[in-house]
Amino acid sequence: MEAVLLLIAFTAIFGVLVLPALRRRRERQEFERAAAQADARTRSGPPGISLSKGDDDQPAASAGLVPVDELDVRLPGPDDALVHALEEARGSQDWRPAGQLLALTDDSEQRWQRVQSLAGAAAMELSEWRASGAAPGEGQRDAGWLRRWRAEEPRDPGGAQVYAQFLVWQAMADPGAAEYRIILEEARTVCAEAAGLAPDDPVPHITELVIARGLDYSREEFAAVWQRVTERDKAHMGAHLAALPYWSEKWHGSRADAEGFARTAAGAAEAGSLLPALPLFAVYDHLPDMQYSQGMYQGAVVSDAIEAAQFALHNVRADHPMEPHVRHLLLCFLVRAERYPEAAEQVRAVDGYVGAIPWVDGENPAGEYATYRAIAIARR
Repeated sequence: MEAVLLLIAFTAIFGVLVLPALRRRRERQEFERAAAQADARTRSGPPGISLSKGDDDQPAASAGLVPVDELDVRLPGPDDALVHALEEARGSQDWRPAGQLLALTDDSEQRWQRVQSLAGAAAMELSEWRASGAAPGEGQRDAGWLRRWRAEEPRDPGGAQVYAQFLVWQAMADPGAAEYRIILEEARTVCAEAAGLAPDDPVPHITELVIARGLDYSREEFAAVWQRVTERDKAHMGAHLAALPYWSEKWHGSRADAEGFARTAAGAAEAGSLLPALPLFAVYDHLPDMQYSQGMYQGAVVSDAIEAAQFALHNVRADHPMEPHVRHLLLCFLVRAERYPEAAEQVRAVDGYVGAIPWVDGENPAGEYATYRAIAIARR
């Protein structure tokens, strides 16, 4: 998974990279006609949405939705303080706003989410710079702000956490590279450093849960990391999302292992937790390659997982940092199950942001999300 959360394997590259890509291509073909019809209906004003005269060239904006080219692929949901820090880092290459933000972030769920986004932004910036073919020089945006953060404040736990996650993204961007394991080993070393700088913080250990997949931790080794996480925050939704793929059949477990892990966490969840939504992520992680079947998405397994996710959202505490992650995946499943009014509710809750599963697993996150959005709104 990924987000949250990437579906990339080291020992089975074809099965984890190529087959899901083919699966997504088949899905897009299945949805192509429906999406085109939905988009046409959106332009003419779907029921309940009136377009202003002269605005029909911007149907999404006229409908109160964010235009596709303005969707934020960095975040799953709104976080103005994080957006400011990201813009400062990219624009002025100044790491200090990000460092100050993490230093003031006490909520471990929100801290994990912000570390993910900062590291992802740095990885994306470096990737864009490399793709441009530009030589190092003044004014280049090559994630230098993160290197300076580490160099200028080596004892800052926030900088260590972001850098460890950055290394993970770097390694998993090219699992076939010769240095794949070397980068993950370095990431593990930085995780240990970050954990020493902030002993009560679960975030470094959550990052190691992802490293454990690529470095083929045994179940005993993985359990030891998981224990360190739960000793610090036993109900951390982000930690459960990071741990779930290890138990999937794509990595080191099976469908039964993953579903058992998800059901156990959901069953033990306290009031106000998002953990009852975890089975929906387990279902997503084990969708068959040929998966577009109305019967499957309207069947008992998927329906039960959808209902559990809706229950979690209904009872979750206000402004839970992980709520958008659940809503994005729920939107996807509701559209496939043809439950369009409920899907439209999720659109209204998350529109503007696409940095979450399932969109980040596709080649074009904004385009994938916009397709489902158009269908949900037009057919509701």
